[in-house]
Amino acid sequence: MRPYILAETNWKALKEITFDLAVLPWGATEAHNYHLPYGTDVYEADAVAAASAEVAWNKGGKLIVLPTIPFGVNTGQSDIYLDMNINPSTQLAILSDVLATLNRQGIHKLLIFNSHGGNNFKPLVRELGLKFPEMFICFSNWFQSFDKSLFFKEDGDHADEMETSLMLHLRADLILPKEEWGSGSSKQHRIKAFSEGWAWAERKWSSISEDTGVGDPRYATAEKGKAYFEALADKMGNFMYELCNANQDDLYE
Repeated sequence: MRPYILAETNWKALKEITFDLAVLPWGATEAHNYHLPYGTDVYEADAVAAASAEVAWNKGGKLIVLPTIPFGVNTGQSDIYLDMNINPSTQLAILSDVLATLNRQGIHKLLIFNSHGGNNFKPLVRELGLKFPEMFICFSNWFQSFDKSLFFKEDGDHADEMETSLMLHLRADLILPKEEWGSGSSKQHRIKAFSEGWAWAERKWSSISEDTGVGDPRYATAEKGKAYFEALADKMGNFMYELCNANQDDLYE
């Protein structure tokens, strides 16, 4: 039993402790190239959040990791079989209920631990910050916390070398043999502004990628995944520890 994981702890333990920070991992259920499981974002969220919380806990942080939300925003993948979508308005409703519970019970800091690129929590955090002024609400994208070129040869953003390496470390039993892996090649938008990043339109996933991957996974290894995972846990764990100890009335210098 890990005392910082809500799903594993118990009422006897919780009667004797209070927490400074709640962590809400948020994933998605969607195709990840041919070879990775639909639950990739959930497995990653579970593992990285738990390992990071362990780092913070061992430093003295008082935090609790809530169960991972398994569905994310997949509006651009509506025609891909069993890619599960919940709309941003649904995310707003879920977060509002979670925040109301935490606020009522005296936990005034929430970290949304995002594991899916389609989730955009910034406008939701802005709106909920007005609704719950007592709460400090923030989110992180763990997959953006490092320059991936420090660990991986090929760039990408979905079922790529990074995600495949991480899953080879975490759940190799769920990955198809290498000869089944798709190339992860993808098409760029004909309008240059979108590919340059200063304009945005949602990608229709089935039009940009044959195998649903974006990024070549062929150089992925479990060893790369392990090194990346350990670096993530240390960096995100120290971030969680800082949040635990942060004074909401004295955040700026």
